Amino acid sequence: MEEQHQLASSIDIRIVRDIPYATESEAQKLDIYYMLPKREKPCPVVMWLHPGGFWHGDKDGSANRVLSIVNMIKLFQPMLERGYVGVSINYRLVEEAIFPALIFDAKAAIRWIKANAAEYNFDAGKIVAWGPSAGGYLAAMLATTSDVRELEDLSLGNPDQSSKVIAAVDWYGPTHFFHMDAHHEKLGQDADVHSPESPESRLMGAPVMTIPEKCDAASPITYVNSDSTPIVIQQGTDDLIIPYPQSIMLAEKMTAAIGKENVMFELVENADHSDPVFFTLKNIHKILDFLDKYLK
Repeated sequence: MEEQHQLASSIDIRIVRDIPYATESEAQKLDIYYMLPKREKPCPVVMWLHPGGFWHGDKDGSANRVLSIVNMIKLFQPMLERGYVGVSINYRLVEEAIFPALIFDAKAAIRWIKANAAEYNFDAGKIVAWGPSAGGYLAAMLATTSDVRELEDLSLGNPDQSSKVIAAVDWYGPTHFFHMDAHHEKLGQDADVHSPESPESRLMGAPVMTIPEKCDAASPITYVNSDSTPIVIQQGTDDLIIPYPQSIMLAEKMTAAIGKENVMFELVENADHSDPVFFTLKNIHKILDFLDKYLK
């Protein structure tokens, strides 16, 4: 299905929806956002990973929780104007499959993008993973686990392609489930990640405090190494859902591994979870200025 949206007299966006990147689940589909007229040169790709606590949300920006609703056209417009293509993916949620299915899906989507680069005018060597909250967690995992075979299901398609991204943007994503309650308590916040009903426990298939080794295996911090990709990490200091020491841990580990110049880390004072400040045009352009070093 295709749509076309005119944003101004000289700006049009074309959207191609519901393209399967794998066939194991109905969730394994993606949407492509282009700026018209179509550019002749292959375009770098920003792959969007939607929020939603691992149990809701959608690639089109819709959700049954207000914090997970995203205006996708407004989000992608500044990226498209810089010559990028936007790809937004769905992935399996916890009611269908637990960890590591969502990682398998995100990597399958990257392989699909690379395998179909010629048809869709993608630059296969320049793919950024970008997401908020649950999507931020996925982006961080993609930045750190490109060579981890246990976190890749090649049977989902295009096994000859790499799932490595060139950079990632983690907006207020969790980075180690086992430590989240301690971080909440340190900040004087309610701590309920240990509950069997928490999003993190549901994703892992058991209360997170009972499975420390599995939580290690699900943490991007575990896999950080000198081959990890450049990353943007942003989070608000008033975030009551994901405690901001989670971002500090990842930023410190990434800085030590790949160098300060390849890590853009910001704690935003007084900003809460999914705060509108992250989605402002000013902030998007600041992030794109950082990414341009790797995408141009």
